[in-house]
Amino acid sequence: MGMQFEKTGDGQFSLDVCGYVCPHPQMYAKKSLEKMEEGDVLTLVFDNPSSKETIVQMCEAAGNEILEEGSEGGKLMLKIEKG
Repeated sequence: MGMQFEKTGDGQFSLDVCGYVCPHPQMYAKKSLEKMEEGDVLTLVFDNPSSKETIVQMCEAAGNEILEEGSEGGKLMLKIEKG
């Protein structure tokens, strides 16, 4: 377990917060987005389903757009474009 935020390409970032429960996934996503530039895309991977709703609400309130949602093997994924 351990939060991993890394740049994966030009304007592309990933954040893995698997193993964390609310409110940590949302807090780490917010801090990561604050480090990014407008138009950058964050791929957020998490495994706490109850975090999804609060993360989506936080993104909407901040003007960030959810580009894609997915799940695989118990892990959830959101692609978020910083607005």
